[in-house]
Amino acid sequence: MSYDAEVIETDADTAEAIDIDRSKGDFTFPENHKFDAGVGLNKGTIDYICDVKKDADWIREFRHRALEVFESKPMPTSWATHDLDNIDFDKIRYYLSDGQAPKRSWDDVPPEVLETFERLGVPQSERAFLAGVEAQYDSEAAYSNMKEGLEKEGVIFVNSKEGLNEHEEIFRPWFGKVIPTGDNKFSALNSAVFSGGSFIYVPKGVKLKQPLQAYFRINSENFGQFERTLIIVDEDAELTYMEGCTAPKFETATLHSAVVEIVALKNAKVQYITVQNWSSNVFNLVTKRGMAHEGAEIRWIDCNIGSRLTMKYPGVVMKGEGARGEVISIALANDGQHQDTGAKMIHAANNTTSNVVSKSISVGEGRSTYRGQVHIPKHLKGCKNNTECDALLINSKSRTDTYPAITVRGNDHVTQHEASVSQVSEEMLFYMQQRGIGEAEAMSLAVNGFINDLVREFPMEYSVELKRLIELEMEGSVG
Repeated sequence: MSYDAEVIETDADTAEAIDIDRSKGDFTFPENHKFDAGVGLNKGTIDYICDVKKDADWIREFRHRALEVFESKPMPTSWATHDLDNIDFDKIRYYLSDGQAPKRSWDDVPPEVLETFERLGVPQSERAFLAGVEAQYDSEAAYSNMKEGLEKEGVIFVNSKEGLNEHEEIFRPWFGKVIPTGDNKFSALNSAVFSGGSFIYVPKGVKLKQPLQAYFRINSENFGQFERTLIIVDEDAELTYMEGCTAPKFETATLHSAVVEIVALKNAKVQYITVQNWSSNVFNLVTKRGMAHEGAEIRWIDCNIGSRLTMKYPGVVMKGEGARGEVISIALANDGQHQDTGAKMIHAANNTTSNVVSKSISVGEGRSTYRGQVHIPKHLKGCKNNTECDALLINSKSRTDTYPAITVRGNDHVTQHEASVSQVSEEMLFYMQQRGIGEAEAMSLAVNGFINDLVREFPMEYSVELKRLIELEMEGSVG
């Protein structure tokens, strides 16, 4: 199947909108910030952030140049511009912090922050199956810790500020190299005001058996969170990194605009897993990209639930021969939500392989969009790509769009593209209800059946969380 764009809506009304219950993350505490950059963005905002964070001169210059790029770039025109117009950059607060260094023990974390992460289950997850955790609260990390054994092996897992200050010789050569400041308007914005995020370095030959995790929490209203993550996995090393995201529901818009850069050196393997559950007032505009060197592999596993608008297209530049890139994504769009997600695969060496598998569910008046780019130049040989885009529509007002851009030059490559759109069958729902299964439970069974093959790709703990979001929080919400 080959086409430039596909817009499909269902004809039969099979169910009412499903209301995802986000009560687990929909709470907030009174603000208690020592440092507040105020509202709006200008040179003074940048200098305030630099002064509080004690940035080096080169970082201050980097931020100011990025601000100029941000101000010079128009809002993207090929994206969901009618939603982006609702972002008022002059009403956003760009930096909020209590000024304290991240704690190494949960006992030292401020009580309200600790309660936040306890309610989200982060400390329990760390004890159960993680090698290390970083927990960010608004602009800065409140907690950061890693198992002692990993430090002895030379593994670094700190926030971006500590990475800049304490490991500049590793951090600086790769910072901003995978995603340049001018990549897009929102990468420029992040480059100007970034704060928090993770810096990870895994030395040669070190294979982490347990994942590292970061959890990003927005607590304050009219706030923008701009974490910056840089992951460097050296030759023959392996890493699994997971992130979770939540925010309470405010009446005003909240902006989340992160940048994530991954460098996988020769024969390294990196797996980056995201389960986000933003509230419906969040604009989630994220740039994520990895660079895979010779024989390296980068896998993005992405689950997007919640937010008002998500625009996220994880990418891999396959720079070295035999490199592999993969994006596996699940998106659920509910009433008033638009999940605009996809992948970018750039083949830049011979015998490179990419795989994209995307599944989306549109509920009520929700809209899901797959937006993909695959590029294989003429001078390369032996490249392979597989792209699959499958959409499930719940009722007549649900919508899905598909924009696959696959550019292949030359004759020595193999590519294939498959897309499908289906809707929940009334007969299947009726069959289950006749056997005593409630309408909401039947709907969640249908949805989980649709994504079940991809859920298996998630670590057990995250697959349980994903199914919980789709199954348990749908209970009693249909009809």
